[in-house]
Amino acid sequence: MLEVRGLNKVYEGQGRRVEAVRDLTFTLDPGELACLVGPSGCGKTTLLKCIAGLLNPTAGEVRLSGARVSGPPPGMAVVFQEYGRSLYPWLRVRDNVELPLRQKKTLTKARRRELVERSLDAVGLADAAGAYPWQLSGGMQQRVAIARAIAYEPEVLLMDEPFAAVDAQTRADLEDLVRGLWKDLGVTVLFVTHDIDEAVYLGQRVLILSHSPTVVQEQLKIDLPDERDQLHTRVLPRFAELRTHVYEEIQAAKRRASGGASAGKEAG
Repeated sequence: MLEVRGLNKVYEGQGRRVEAVRDLTFTLDPGELACLVGPSGCGKTTLLKCIAGLLNPTAGEVRLSGARVSGPPPGMAVVFQEYGRSLYPWLRVRDNVELPLRQKKTLTKARRRELVERSLDAVGLADAAGAYPWQLSGGMQQRVAIARAIAYEPEVLLMDEPFAAVDAQTRADLEDLVRGLWKDLGVTVLFVTHDIDEAVYLGQRVLILSHSPTVVQEQLKIDLPDERDQLHTRVLPRFAELRTHVYEEIQAAKRRASGGASAGKEAG
């Protein structure tokens, strides 16, 4: 469904050259939910923007269902971290959700309305359709952003640290919402997070990135039961083993980066 091949991204300007992503290669199968973690500043958001066609890679390519991504593809939707900036405060909730659907010229007004109502109901906001985003809590606003994404009926859903700005209880509720929607809709999900526990709880597989310039350090299969809940899954011994392994890999990546930086200073 989604292929990332030898992706490289270099930022240049004002006499500086920063290689954010060096050589990233991985694939996602149809209907898979994979989480992507790595050290802070390792290029997770840069990678996601390249996959979404919002940023041109320096080298390598991204393919969606076999077609090369050279701009935002019609079969993909993105949920960003900053829900407050991704929703239009002057539009009601229903209009925010409907806005991307207006780009699909083949959809009738009745079909757009149906998709909006269905997606708002799916995220538990059927009664908030007439409200404005600023009248809702942060968690509810992020639900609106998720509703807008699923109303678009994407093949692939990209999520860029979408729960980083909400409280712990809301975060847990939204994690269960995403897993429920993923199972119900059968959409392929790539979920970027800095939270190791979240990655292990949500994913079927966790892609662990190295320190910048970034490569895929490990692809870890999450062999937890398919049915998961916040109370029981997180106390499983296997959950603790998996999150410890991911944490150790990220710390090892930091140590390697620190050692490389020290060696560079000594050589200079």
